[in-house]
Amino acid sequence: MTPTNMGVRDIESLVHPFTNLKRHREAGPTILDRGQGIHLFDDRGQKYIDGLAGLWCTSLGFGNEELIEAAASQMRKLPFSSMFTGKSHEPAIELAEKLKEIAPGSPSKVLFSSGGSDANDMQVKLTWYYNNARGMPQKKKIISRMRAYHGITVASGSLTGLPAIHTDFDLPIKNVVYTSCPDFYRGAAEGETEDQFTDRMARDLEELIQKEGPDTVAAFIAEPVMGAGGVVIPPKSYFPKINKVLAAYDVRIISDEVICGFGRTGEWFGAQSLGFQPSSISVAKAITSGYFPLGAITIEEPLYQAMLSESEKIGVFGHGFTYTGHPVGCAIALKTIEIYQRERILDRIRALAPLFAERMSRLAKHELVGNTRSIGLIGGVELVADRKARRMFDPKQGVGAYCLNECQKLGLITRAIGDTIAVCPPLIITEAQLNELFDMLEQAVKNTEVWVGSKSLRKPA
Repeated sequence: MTPTNMGVRDIESLVHPFTNLKRHREAGPTILDRGQGIHLFDDRGQKYIDGLAGLWCTSLGFGNEELIEAAASQMRKLPFSSMFTGKSHEPAIELAEKLKEIAPGSPSKVLFSSGGSDANDMQVKLTWYYNNARGMPQKKKIISRMRAYHGITVASGSLTGLPAIHTDFDLPIKNVVYTSCPDFYRGAAEGETEDQFTDRMARDLEELIQKEGPDTVAAFIAEPVMGAGGVVIPPKSYFPKINKVLAAYDVRIISDEVICGFGRTGEWFGAQSLGFQPSSISVAKAITSGYFPLGAITIEEPLYQAMLSESEKIGVFGHGFTYTGHPVGCAIALKTIEIYQRERILDRIRALAPLFAERMSRLAKHELVGNTRSIGLIGGVELVADRKARRMFDPKQGVGAYCLNECQKLGLITRAIGDTIAVCPPLIITEAQLNELFDMLEQAVKNTEVWVGSKSLRKPA
């Protein structure tokens, strides 16, 4: 398709994240013009179902007048205020109180950021700060997992366990190590049960801690459901076993709730759905339904006490952003959470989850689909060259990208993570709209099956 004038302007002026920049110059962008409810409209007038909630974030869809008014009202009253040197404002105070009320664990305080990457960056800094305060300067290593996604700053990009985030960026930094990815479909040995698999995952973690030195390991960070790593949902026994290992070695436990938080999995937070017992959580995205960049971390009481002693010793807590606790973002977040609670969003997700899972299971019957998985209203459809052998396509064949393009032709915008098609619609989606989404996705898979057959792509290399 020939780029429009707007597309040409885009090509000559913008750099796009997570995009093949050379191909983008040839194909041009999709210019999105407006959104309403679960739908997006491009500059050619084409209507789409947003099958990824923006980027895992627009839980209340587009054009929500309550969120728009919350932003406008706060802008009229106090459009900005720094929180440096003890200054504060009501939206930040009230939002911190609300997060403490609903977050798992026993949060003592909340520290705001501008998004998920810098929230996880703060987790690294504060973990190091904590152990310096405790007189344990050697206890600095952070354990992440292969295929994890925790952001793209220097520190959070190092926590991310995806090669494309590291290659030629000189990442990861030191003091970040990786344990196994809990992908049972891809990682289980022949004949291994889920319990045997999770036993092995726990052993891998403990062996890594022993290898690195227990006195050097400070924290473990994990997404309850791995998003950009391919929508990996671990077996139910995984996190309870992991928690036992971490507790035995005095390791700070961080749940990255940037995608899973605020109802996506059927509970307020993914940790609650998957038996994860965190010391702290990181949140962003759905905290404002994507209407404003805002993130936060919870701070447990031992960490807060260490922060108090360090700031007294040094004379200041030397951390913060210009937009820490931005009043407009906090006002939108408060309204977002109010809507979640008023509209009983958890009940809505739990009611729709069986249909979501059933439609996922129907996709699993296609010859091109090796595995489907879902929890709440998030799932993944993994396309394979050989179902029996679980053989993947050569990435250069671009099967996932082809299927994604077929989805878009049919009116569905979502994301291909390699050859896994992610599904994560706005939480306001109706039963009829959810069926429409899956009808489009199923047709796209059928179209891709025909194309794969015509190109003989299933043959081993």
